[in-house]
Amino acid sequence: MSRVVRNLSSPVIRQPRTFNSESIIVIRTTNASEVRRALVLRREIALIDLRTEASFATGHPLFAANLAANRIALEAPFRLPRRDVPIVLYDDGDGWVGTAAEAFAELGFTDITALEDGLSGWRAAGFELFQDVNSYAKAFGELVEARRHTPSLSAEDVAALIEEKADIAIVDARRPSEYATMNIPGSASVPGAELVLRAGAVAPDPDTTIIVNCAGRTRSIIGTQSLINAGIPNRVLALRNGTIGWTLAEQALEHGSERHAAPGDAAEARSRSRAVAYRAGVRRVGPDIIPSLRSDLSRTLYCFDVRSDEEYAAGHIPGFRHYPGGQLVQETDMAAPVRGARILLADDLGSRADMTASWLAQMGWEVYVLDGGFDDGMVELERGPQEAPSPIPLGARYKRPYEGTDNASVAMQAYLDWEYGLVEQLERDGTHGFFVI
Repeated sequence: MSRVVRNLSSPVIRQPRTFNSESIIVIRTTNASEVRRALVLRREIALIDLRTEASFATGHPLFAANLAANRIALEAPFRLPRRDVPIVLYDDGDGWVGTAAEAFAELGFTDITALEDGLSGWRAAGFELFQDVNSYAKAFGELVEARRHTPSLSAEDVAALIEEKADIAIVDARRPSEYATMNIPGSASVPGAELVLRAGAVAPDPDTTIIVNCAGRTRSIIGTQSLINAGIPNRVLALRNGTIGWTLAEQALEHGSERHAAPGDAAEARSRSRAVAYRAGVRRVGPDIIPSLRSDLSRTLYCFDVRSDEEYAAGHIPGFRHYPGGQLVQETDMAAPVRGARILLADDLGSRADMTASWLAQMGWEVYVLDGGFDDGMVELERGPQEAPSPIPLGARYKRPYEGTDNASVAMQAYLDWEYGLVEQLERDGTHGFFVI
C-alpha cells in the first residue's frame, strides 16, 4: 500500500521508504493556475490523467493526456521519451497518484508533480473541462471549419448525388480498418494524409466533385480543407457529420469494402503540400540535423513516420515511430502527450509529412519535416513493424459514438451536439494558441 505526502518544497519525488509496512511517497504539488500558466506559455508539460479512458472521456482539461495508472509501465516508455520531462499527475479522488508516482519513479522519471486536489482543484479554479477523447484535435477541427467556412453537404444531398449518378468521387479519410467496418456506398479509402497525394488519381477530371468523409466531423473537415489548401482544382466538400450523419439520415452503409485509391502524381503532390507547409511555418531539416535535435536533452523530441503500415515495415529510419499522418492530427494527445515538445516527421514522398506538419503547426506544435534519409544513403534503414503496447482492455476503453455499427441514435446526436459547441468552449478556456491559415 502507498500513501502520498504532498510537499510544496520537495523538488522531485523521493525514493519510497517503508514505515509500519506502508510505502510513503513525498511528491511536490502544483495548483491548477500554475499548470494553466505552463500551457499558455507553451512550456513542456505532460498533464497526465490517471483514470481509465472511459472516465477520462467524461471530462478533463483541454491538453490533458490519458494514461491510466495501471498502464504506465506499458505506455510511458513509448509516449514520454524524456525521463526528466515535467509530469503533472491527477485523478478525481480515485487514489491513483501515489501508485502512479511510484511507477514513474521506477521507470526513471524524475520531475513528477501532483495536481493539487486533482480534477476537483481544476474545477474549483473555474477552468474548462472537455469531454470525449482527442478533444483538442476535434476542437481544432471545429475552429478550422468556423474560420475557413469549410464547405459541406448533408447526407441527404450526397445520397441524392449518388442516386442520380453525378460526377462525384467520395473518399474516406479514416484508417483502412475503419473504412472496412463501414463506409459510404461507392467510396474509396484514402487516409487523411494521403488525400493530396491521391486526389489526382481519384478524380483526374477537374470537373469531378470530391466529397470527403470520416465517421464524424474532424477528419472530414481537415481532409476537405487539406485539398482546398493545396489548391486541388476540383470542387471539394465534406460529408457533413460523416457516417454518423449518414446513419441518422437513415441511409445504408456498405461493409467489408476494399476499394483503395492509387497514388497520383507524387511530384505535383509534393509541390502543393510543401507550399501549404511553408504557409504554416513548418521548418525543414536534413538527416544531418537529427543528431542535433536528439542531443538537446532539454527538449522532448517525437519522431514519427507518417507513411502506411506496409511502407514503414519495409524500411524506416531508426528511432522513428509509425503513426499515419491523418490519424496523428486527430490523435495527437495519444501520440505526443508532452505539450510543448518538438515533432519531427518523415515521409519518403514528402507530401504526407508536409500536410501533417501544416496542421500540427497550426495546432501550436514546433514541427519539422525531414528532407531525405530514405534512399540517399545517409541513413541505414531498419525493417519490420514497430513494437507497441498492448491495446486498452475493452472494459476500460471509451466506446466512441462514431465507431462500430451498433450505436444508439441518441448517443450519436449527443456527440454531434457536443462537437458543435467546441469553438465556444475553446474561447472560454483560452489556452489553445491555435491559428488557421
